[in-house]
Amino acid sequence: MSMIETINLTKKYGELVALDNLNLRIESGNCYGFIGPNGAGKTTTIKILATLLKPTWGEARVDGNVIGYQNHLIRPIIGYVPDFMGAYEDMLVQEYLEFFAACYAIHGKQRKKVVDDVLDLTELGYKRMSDVNGLSRGMKQRLSVARVLLHDPKVLLMDEPASGLDPRARIEIRELLRELHRMGKTIIISSHILSELAELCDAVGIIEQGKLIFSGDVSEAMKKAELGANVIIDVDARAEEAAALLREVQGVTLVEEAEAELGAANRLRIVVDPDAGLAVSELAARLVAQGFRINELRREQVDLEKAFMRLTRGIVG
Repeated sequence: MSMIETINLTKKYGELVALDNLNLRIESGNCYGFIGPNGAGKTTTIKILATLLKPTWGEARVDGNVIGYQNHLIRPIIGYVPDFMGAYEDMLVQEYLEFFAACYAIHGKQRKKVVDDVLDLTELGYKRMSDVNGLSRGMKQRLSVARVLLHDPKVLLMDEPASGLDPRARIEIRELLRELHRMGKTIIISSHILSELAELCDAVGIIEQGKLIFSGDVSEAMKKAELGANVIIDVDARAEEAAALLREVQGVTLVEEAEAELGAANRLRIVVDPDAGLAVSELAARLVAQGFRINELRREQVDLEKAFMRLTRGIVG
């Protein structure tokens, strides 16, 4: 059984469709990266999973429990980290965590131990007597993670946890997430820092205009994007003639001069339509047939950011 599952999950705000029949499945213990432009539906999805919003129709389940009907069973097993920290900033760090521990009915010696444990895990022990309001953005985000770990949830719902952080704070949050993943937590994390999601996540989902357009392993996303990947060709001479020839090939959408490296003055970048079914070997054959000598022929390497750009169209709801 999946830890998180949505079935035709839809959320409408009047005429605006924020989520459009979203079907999502996340296995227990997985770290799942949720990618999409602003307004795509990421935050709406996470808030529904956190039992903070009701779907218009469709169904969402956490650990087999249905959101909207079994919220009392779901809330004890989830931890929700929003992109900005909430209220109660006029407390000390330790008071803040003790307050929330009491909300989860953690009392006495157990409360002290739990608070100490999450402070150690998030490396905030030296800040226990500091004012929450005086913490940096990165420290507040780590404190927000510490808060949701007090009751040892199975599932962590993290909405842009690295938003607005400086490079050092982003690295610290990333290492904390790695540790939580190693502990067996099921994590869904939305982010625009795509390179970090590639390093952290077992799988990714790409959402656009409320629709899930891809869900699977990071390697699968790369492979799908490579169907329309740029091709780099280096010819020995007559680069302008080669470019003109390649522009006539059906399925080629753009030919431009690529950044030349030492000893590669005639390098071209060819953009291929992913739906054209054009083989790279066909490009080489056209050039060779016209007397061009090819020094180099390769696909441009695809990372998660390039995959995202190629699989989406930049549409928002």
